Amino acid sequence: MRTLLALDLPLGPALEQALRRCVEDGDAFCVLDQRRSPRGRARELTALGATAVLDERGRRERPEGLGVDDEIGLVMLTSGSSGPPKAAELTWAALRASAELTEATLRADAPTVWFPCLPANHIGGLAVLLRAIVGDATLLWGEANELELAARRGATHVAVVATQLARYDLSGFRRVLLGGSRPPLERPENVVTTWGMTETGSGVVYDGYPLSGVEVVAHDGELLVRSPTLFHSYRDRARPNALGPDGRDDWFPTGDAGSVEDGRVRVRGRLGFVINTGGEKVWPEDLEVVLASVTGVRDVAVTSAPDDEWGERIIALVVSDEAVDDAISAIATERLGPWAKPKEIRYVTAIPRTGNGKIRRGDLVNLF
Repeated sequence: MRTLLALDLPLGPALEQALRRCVEDGDAFCVLDQRRSPRGRARELTALGATAVLDERGRRERPEGLGVDDEIGLVMLTSGSSGPPKAAELTWAALRASAELTEATLRADAPTVWFPCLPANHIGGLAVLLRAIVGDATLLWGEANELELAARRGATHVAVVATQLARYDLSGFRRVLLGGSRPPLERPENVVTTWGMTETGSGVVYDGYPLSGVEVVAHDGELLVRSPTLFHSYRDRARPNALGPDGRDDWFPTGDAGSVEDGRVRVRGRLGFVINTGGEKVWPEDLEVVLASVTGVRDVAVTSAPDDEWGERIIALVVSDEAVDDAISAIATERLGPWAKPKEIRYVTAIPRTGNGKIRRGDLVNLF
């Protein structure tokens, strides 16, 4: 068993150097969420099972931690958007495969120059760093909110979430990877939408198509993945496998509903959150994208509640400075159908989201 080193360092050159040492020494690592309180980071340490911690004051050991097998390079908590976070173990081979596949897809005729601006405790942010640490990409450091300046300073690529895409002019980048929540309907030409998760080692589908070496199929309505980037196991249990349409049982069941037609992947949303209302299925993510396009809506989440007449009634939780009930009802009916029109519209001050922009759907019930 090897050490699992928790890196309690802010996003920046010091974290990069610590990661490089882990790679050189073969030490497995995890990255703590710098936005959490000391007590919150202590809970993360317990969930991750780290055996040592490295922060700006130095290194300390944690005898209560749990080591990892030799092939493991990373332990990371899943986003927790659909339930309690799970600690996933990824091998060094999977981390390298993820970096190589991404770079092979994006580099064109020259190595990429990445501007890191996403938290490294999430796979989308960490993957940016690893593309330089285990590959030939370059990192251009700066303040996380200096995205527009970074492009002028020579950064060619950046990974962002929808909030950053809406807030900044990212036209100076050659490519902008957009992950996290469902992408907006309208987006610039240099934006590449991505789909993936901690368990897949970051994004494995770009603009609807799997990266080279990645297989995605739909079986019984669920998207299954087979990829060299897949995680090894969870800390407390083996990786689940599913029987695919080819008769093999080495597919990873993602928990996302979707379809694959002519090689193109369409993601509908988490299987556990589909809303059945009046005999019709409504995917919260589909309706959220539509409602987010309404003028005046700053953020929105869609959920449901039991209903004697409809089975489930759709509830739209809206962040807005003005009443937009009529516009929401009209656009839901027009774009998706009358069954998608929310039965209730409730105005809230904020939508609970994870650090990478995903809605914490399990927390929405606390808003009503």
